[in-house]
Amino acid sequence: MKHDILADMFTAIRNAESTGSHECMVPNSSLVMSTLKVMKNRQYIGGVEVAGGARDIKIKLLGRINRCSVVKPHFSVKKDEFIKFEKRYLPAQNIGILILTTPKGVMDQQEASKKGTGGRLLGYVY
Repeated sequence: MKHDILADMFTAIRNAESTGSHECMVPNSSLVMSTLKVMKNRQYIGGVEVAGGARDIKIKLLGRINRCSVVKPHFSVKKDEFIKFEKRYLPAQNIGILILTTPKGVMDQQEASKKGTGGRLLGYVY
């Protein structure tokens, strides 16, 4: 644990979802918080709150995540290449999101496409 904080976050969420838990705890970082905000905006998780004296984040789960994982290596994605990576990591068109970091912040592929920017692929959720 704690070698790749984003991978640890996705693993904790995936394990909690598979056991039917309604919440899980992950270590706090700005990248993790930004990624969770994207997931919350797309309604894959219910809520996020800082707990444990700002060391941990408590995530409220809704049971809507079938699979989530980090993408290694973090591929560079141009603004017109999203379809290629959607086919590779998501089960079908319009199911799930790719999470990427861009010069304009962490966002999903649909928001990045609207803003006309590319970035580096962090993970996926469906």
